[in-house]
Amino acid sequence: MTVSQQIFTNEEQKKPQKSGAFKTARLAQRIVMIIIGAAMMSVALEIFLVPNELIDGGITGISIMLSHIFNIPLGILLTLLNLPFLVIGYKQIGKTFALSTLFAVVVMSIGTQLLHPVNPITVEPLLAAVFGGVILGVGVGLVVRYGGSLDGTEIVAILVSKRLPFSVGEVVMFFNLFILSGAGFVFGWNNAMFSLIAYYIAFKLIDITLEGLDQSKSVWIISDKFRDIGEALTERLGRGVTYLDGEGGFSGDNKKVIFVVITRLEEAKLKSIVEDWDSDAFIAIGNIHDVKGGRFKKKAIH
Repeated sequence: MTVSQQIFTNEEQKKPQKSGAFKTARLAQRIVMIIIGAAMMSVALEIFLVPNELIDGGITGISIMLSHIFNIPLGILLTLLNLPFLVIGYKQIGKTFALSTLFAVVVMSIGTQLLHPVNPITVEPLLAAVFGGVILGVGVGLVVRYGGSLDGTEIVAILVSKRLPFSVGEVVMFFNLFILSGAGFVFGWNNAMFSLIAYYIAFKLIDITLEGLDQSKSVWIISDKFRDIGEALTERLGRGVTYLDGEGGFSGDNKKVIFVVITRLEEAKLKSIVEDWDSDAFIAIGNIHDVKGGRFKKKAIH
């Protein structure tokens, strides 16, 4: 065996090996969660929003208005209008994203067709906006969390933001304000305002679904008593800490930085622990969307 062959063999052995059963289970989980998310969006549209002439933002909102004007089945429009963005997504983001999105859109379209004859649960616009927005937001959040999308607006926003001095979020908001304004001419301004309520609720629920109800936070602490604080956090919060080397920008002094990840519910306790050891310690706290691996497990606070 040559040296190069030996190095190649060693590198192959270092790579994490995952069994076929594990990969199959992960794929099955992704498929099931995308189906649930797309089905929830179908329920939100056909049982709550569409019968009450309320819309969502993005391609879905455009599809609802066109379906109302031209009497074309909503499921057909959702599929046709999203197809061009699937091609763009394939080129810009990748095959897995495009296939996941295509699967989600097809499931959602079939769901809207099957649910179209079903009577709405409520004909009260405010109730429809609230509950429709909640169900829609959770459904979209599940699909996005597991690698797909149910609307092509975000893909367009990514492309536009590269050529204009606006963020992706600002571009999406501009598109949706334009679409929701159009609902005022199609369904009346009262319904357009109720649609705005549904859109806002869905927007917030997407964030909650992506981040989780028990949101995680990253914390950086700078203190001369870093060792005492780190040990206290490990003992009283059950959290592993990492000590990072830092240097003061003005003083040039070497500093130790404590890095730790906690849950939202542990934030007050962490501040109390740090305060006990060093009331002048610098603390920076930020939200993070996901935590995997390591020793991040919820433990009792004491």
